[in-house]
Amino acid sequence: MEGITGDVKTLAAAISIAVGGLGPGLAIGMLAAKAMEAIGRNPEARGPIQQNMILGLAFAEAIAIYAFLMALIIIFVA
Repeated sequence: MEGITGDVKTLAAAISIAVGGLGPGLAIGMLAAKAMEAIGRNPEARGPIQQNMILGLAFAEAIAIYAFLMALIIIFVA
């Protein structure tokens, strides 16, 4: 990378992955906590709760993957 342009690219990629990892990390933690709380209150509903939890985890993790891809694009393409 060249001088200030390379530094700005690195900073932009770092901010992208930091912000893009913060949201999904918090969402996954809150989602798992609430699912465990719901299963604790109603153990018979474990199956549907677990299915919905896994689906929500996949959607939240996809956002982190998109942020990672954006960081790679910023570094290598932009």
